[in-house]
Amino acid sequence: MNEHATIAPPRQLVTGPSAWRGPDLAKRPEEWITTFSAAELSEIAAACAPLLARDADLAAVRRADFPLPTLGPKLDRMREEILNGRGFVLLRGLPVEGRSIREAATAYWGLGTHFGNARSQNAKGHLLGHVRDMGLSTTDPNVRIYQTTERQNFHTDSCDIVALLCLKTAKRGGLSSLTSSMSVYNEMARRRPDLVARLFRVLPTDRRGEVPPGQKPWFETPVYSDYEGYLSAIYAPHYVRSSQRFAEAPRLEAIDIEALDYFDRTAESDALRLDMALQPGDMQFVHNHTILHDRTSFEDWPEPERKRHLLRLWLAAPGARPLPPHYAQRYGSIEVGNRGGIICEGTRLHAPLEPV
Repeated sequence: MNEHATIAPPRQLVTGPSAWRGPDLAKRPEEWITTFSAAELSEIAAACAPLLARDADLAAVRRADFPLPTLGPKLDRMREEILNGRGFVLLRGLPVEGRSIREAATAYWGLGTHFGNARSQNAKGHLLGHVRDMGLSTTDPNVRIYQTTERQNFHTDSCDIVALLCLKTAKRGGLSSLTSSMSVYNEMARRRPDLVARLFRVLPTDRRGEVPPGQKPWFETPVYSDYEGYLSAIYAPHYVRSSQRFAEAPRLEAIDIEALDYFDRTAESDALRLDMALQPGDMQFVHNHTILHDRTSFEDWPEPERKRHLLRLWLAAPGARPLPPHYAQRYGSIEVGNRGGIICEGTRLHAPLEPV
């Protein structure tokens, strides 16, 4: 008999489409992969044309600047599915091969405006992120994992929706993986309610040197928050553990480490995880509050022009769920449509077209 079975879980199990299992969705890719039609690609090209003609500053481009009369309502329905349904979509077929970075980025940015408002992804103020190996290592406590070839482990980003556009793939590896944090909760609540209860308690998370004015070099938040009827997750496993480099940060207890390890194993399990190999032109939109994402380690091409390269957006979505006040430590604000991202002293918002 499970000695923990008599312990009540912190809240009821999550039901509905957000509590999915990877093997089930892997059998039904037509539910979450949408390929652009020729007419939709023509509409995207028409929206891009005036922006490309004037070398528009992408950081200043809004939804009204990227009209999609037919495709726009379809994207609105996808955003609703992301926020209140399954939690992710994959859009396939955006032409990127043989196109300039400006052409690809303009189409991607414009489509992104139909899902939300771009937020700063680092202290430099990058509204358009470049996921590419910069020859760095997380042995440097101020390096973030997306700048390396290392495996990321399941985590969330600091926004409502994170979006990726694949430009180039690695020589080997670099798979994208998703897991429902709602299903992780359900599994832990059934099997180890004592451990999942610890994840509703405040834990420190390292800011990795990107410290907003007046804040500590770490922030404090639970992994799970039950707020106004919504269960939301925020998680960066490496950074929770690396918070312990600060003597002033709250100490992780043995049961906290056990809970984090159990959470990681559950998220990574074959029973929950969904793996996908992104192709050039694929766009993945993921709801951070209900889904964890991961990337496997990879071996890159030696030629600079062939190296793995993805563009990334952090988006604050209209119609998003309410978040508890403690999220403001990381999100800056909890105002719907105007929250998320990283702002530090001297941050200048811009959308660079090259990795910097």
